[in-house]
Amino acid sequence: MPQVFANTFYWIALLNPADKWHQSARTFSQVNPEVSVVTTDALWTEVLNYFSEAGPKMREAAAALCDQTMAHARATVLAQTREVFVRGFDLYKNRPDKSYSLTDCISMVEMRGRSIREVLTHDHHFAQEGFDPLFR
Repeated sequence: MPQVFANTFYWIALLNPADKWHQSARTFSQVNPEVSVVTTDALWTEVLNYFSEAGPKMREAAAALCDQTMAHARATVLAQTREVFVRGFDLYKNRPDKSYSLTDCISMVEMRGRSIREVLTHDHHFAQEGFDPLFR
């Protein structure tokens, strides 16, 4: 089963009908039911923070999607460990010329460790590191 990495961009677009990428995210998930999605605890921290002040309905929707993702058979949510944090932090420190977030760096090292090339994002930082963003 093919694996793809789901970035914060994807989860926010999927949840938020007002997001300009909402329909593209929905279409991807409908057209690719066989794809195994990999994401991280760090990304869910970003998503839940993003929706924390969006009102009860959106906050509940974000929490429900997080719960569903953690329980889904074709989804893997990678745990945030000290080792992963340090590896992501090392990438962050080694790219002073880039504007990568620490969460992106953690995602990139996790993707490399699992040989995942494709990422559900529009973020050009992933392309700069040699990954293939699926939303353009």
